Amino acid sequence: MLEKVRAMHNRTITLVNDDIQKYSALCVNPKSLDVTKGGIINGDTFEVSEKLPKAFVDLLIVDPPYNLTKTFGGKSFKKTNHDEYRIFTQKWIESVKPLLKNTATIYVCCDWKSSLVIGDVLGEHFTVQNRITWQREKGRGANRNWKNSMEDIWFATVSPKDFTFNIDEVKMRRQVIAPYKVDGNPKDWCETKDGNFRDTCPSNFWDDISVPYWSMPENTDHPTQKPEKLIAKLILASSNMGDMVLDPFLGSGTTAVTAKKLGRRYVGIECEREYCAVAQKRLEMADSDSEIQGYSGGVFWERNTLALQQKFKKSMDKQNIQQTLFD
Repeated sequence: MLEKVRAMHNRTITLVNDDIQKYSALCVNPKSLDVTKGGIINGDTFEVSEKLPKAFVDLLIVDPPYNLTKTFGGKSFKKTNHDEYRIFTQKWIESVKPLLKNTATIYVCCDWKSSLVIGDVLGEHFTVQNRITWQREKGRGANRNWKNSMEDIWFATVSPKDFTFNIDEVKMRRQVIAPYKVDGNPKDWCETKDGNFRDTCPSNFWDDISVPYWSMPENTDHPTQKPEKLIAKLILASSNMGDMVLDPFLGSGTTAVTAKKLGRRYVGIECEREYCAVAQKRLEMADSDSEIQGYSGGVFWERNTLALQQKFKKSMDKQNIQQTLFD
């Protein structure tokens, strides 16, 4: 990987050739994978999946190549027609489906075009529960169209009813602008000297996500990297401590890193050696820093509320205020 000239305060994770060799050597062989520990596998997901144990995955998070021409490290994914992309989607679903437990949950990331195919094919194999749309502020404007600044995540389960969903783990902390009181006391919100807050039930529209950029410590050079905060919501909602999370298109490692930070086991499959090395480096960094930007005190905060988070944490420490609020 060629080293780029970076700005002084650029925090993008980069590796030189020696680092790539060092960290990629940490990848595990699929045939000898210890599912009690997990790990990252450097290989093609269609080949690797055949060598993995059956029914060992609690949560599947998939960020497949969208139906766009895009270069990932040394390989390129070419845009195809609707029917060919459907075949590709069928292929990876059929590859990973035997790996899922009967109680497993599936999340699949996509843009609006690939969403039309993925949602349809997903429904042929699983029970589709919902579609999440999240706002990504990046994106180029167009003179003859609307700026594309939204992406979808399909939420599906193997069983129609028997699956994990921890709603209290994914509530969002918001500022209370017009506080409502009963008998002079706060109604479903918390009053502190640094502001008024309440925890609200999550919807299927997320406008609190920041796409990784140069000043964020999780940022890499991967062209379609997902934010740790985004993946953290999926993991906390649909898995429990110690559960196994699988990502068959791992990229720069966000799913594995976030799973580790949240006390889950993980298996990630990635065909690009450089990205595997970056993922291993990020896992090493997580040993000393388990912070997830936008998630603190056991709750998710609205975007651009870092100062409020810090003030609230100090206030909670001083006043010993209960952190769990009710919607």
